[in-house]
Amino acid sequence: MGTLYLVATPIGNLEDITLRALQVLREVSLIAAEDTRRARILLAHYGIPTPVTSYFEGNWRQKTDRILCQLEEGDVALISEAGMPGLSDPGYELVRAVLERGFPVTAVPGPTALITALVLSGLPTAPFLYLGFLPRRAPRRRALLQEVARIRWTLVAFEAPHRLLESLADVETILGNRPIAVCRELTKMFEEVWRGTVSGARAYFANRAPRGEFTLVIGGALGEERWDETTVRAALEERLKAGMSPAQAAREIAALSGWPRREVYGILTTEQHETHNMQSMQHEA
Repeated sequence: MGTLYLVATPIGNLEDITLRALQVLREVSLIAAEDTRRARILLAHYGIPTPVTSYFEGNWRQKTDRILCQLEEGDVALISEAGMPGLSDPGYELVRAVLERGFPVTAVPGPTALITALVLSGLPTAPFLYLGFLPRRAPRRRALLQEVARIRWTLVAFEAPHRLLESLADVETILGNRPIAVCRELTKMFEEVWRGTVSGARAYFANRAPRGEFTLVIGGALGEERWDETTVRAALEERLKAGMSPAQAAREIAALSGWPRREVYGILTTEQHETHNMQSMQHEA
């Protein structure tokens, strides 16, 4: 009786793989890969001659029986396109089928974009809620965001580059202008982690052609907690000195403080009016 090994593979840098993972990939009788092209690049890099078969969203139903038959003869490794198999890929279905047939399943842990992005984000890492890939269609995506809008946990989701701006717009509309880290091409040459607010992320990526694989880490709902007025005023002053426009500063502080944007903007307008009056009095003097 063979064992199904869930083997984590690099999410970018080919050196991010464990010695155990390399040993398992060499010793199994078959590797089932979500992306055979990327799998062969990895295997060629380490000189691993193990046979590879495809196992992805479009063929998993047909391939499951073949893998179950292979397990009668020996061990099989499952690898995803990148990272840990079973997260946002059909590996979950294979694990269920293998367990139902009575074969053992074990994991060879390693890289995952989910945890890498979470710890790089600068946002609270516990508790968090993993949303997988955001739904492709806008109505389903918005419905999902509505479901999690009141959850105070940090949210983590994957997104494709061509849907990034559309999804960020839905996040801001439904969840508000929360803190966010937009992580791109993790562990690769052009790795980028953009930290700020959702509105800031929209403005930043609107001026670029989003490329690569994205992981979004979004701050949770604020609940009833809110800053006091002194903290709001100090935060506004800090952002204005840093060159942020009044409208941008008001939006960001509203997202972070629990204050309605109208009230934050009211404080900002009052301060600017008082500053203008003081400058006028000094000029007249």
